[in-house]
Amino acid sequence: MRAVFLDYQTFSPSLDLSVLRQTVSKLDLYPVTTPAQVLLRSIDAEIVLSNKVILNRAILSQLPHLKLICITATGINNVDIDAARELGIAVTNVSGYAKNSVAQYVFAQLLAYYSQIEDHNNNTRTGQWQASDTFCMHGKGSDELAGKTMGIIGYGALGSKVATIARAFDMRVLIAERPKAVTIRIDRVAFEQVISQADIISLHCPQTAETEGLFDKKIFNGMKDSAVLINTARGALINNHDLLAALNNNQLACAILDVLEQEPPPKDHILLAAQSTKLKITAHIAWASQQAQQALLNLVAANIKAFKQDERTNRID
Repeated sequence: MRAVFLDYQTFSPSLDLSVLRQTVSKLDLYPVTTPAQVLLRSIDAEIVLSNKVILNRAILSQLPHLKLICITATGINNVDIDAARELGIAVTNVSGYAKNSVAQYVFAQLLAYYSQIEDHNNNTRTGQWQASDTFCMHGKGSDELAGKTMGIIGYGALGSKVATIARAFDMRVLIAERPKAVTIRIDRVAFEQVISQADIISLHCPQTAETEGLFDKKIFNGMKDSAVLINTARGALINNHDLLAALNNNQLACAILDVLEQEPPPKDHILLAAQSTKLKITAHIAWASQQAQQALLNLVAANIKAFKQDERTNRID
């Protein structure tokens, strides 16, 4: 089966593609693909691999050879699933590959924030400790994770891994029930209770019609003013204007974002332009350890192999 990978540049160039190549007769790699190039590059393909390239109904209806779309990510909002189903095109995604990478990122950021690592490094780098009158220079101090309450929004593989590590730090972990849920599952806590009690809220839920803009003015008003919000899920979960207002009004201590609603963001993006010291923004890198990327591509290869054997592994439709 002939395959094209439309946005391979979303992965590191040093990955091993041998397992993936073994599942197809031909694999064409394109670093990036613009909307105008999708049709031409996919026209003869039986398999299309896409991380973020949009595959809508108009495109899919013009690809008569296409049998399988492999989304090289967990989120599926770049593919028109209904159109694919109607056209008899199978769709797969991957999940669970980045749980270690994302959890490590979450706690790397939290440890840097609460331990003020960069400030303490800088005190020695700039000679301030050397000039100190005492053996210990406290600088901005440090604060322990132990005893703090971690609220987890979205309890799949990623949220579960973060919760496990949080407990190892002797943190109290609250797993949020879905907003507006009528009943609370035995291992969950009401969403509003998590929001009001958490010292740290870590987002791991998917972007859906129900979760877009979920964290808005109302939610921020209900959070502790000392709370830290960390988002490694999807940028659209947060209302940017309301987040910035909450930070500026001291309703929230810090926001750590690895995702924005538009990626890459424009230079004048409201959160980037704000240059707030309470905002830490990274370029959607939490998922992307070398190990996680390799595991992802190996899972894609497994999906293709399963499809060829008429097995419904990781099928969306």
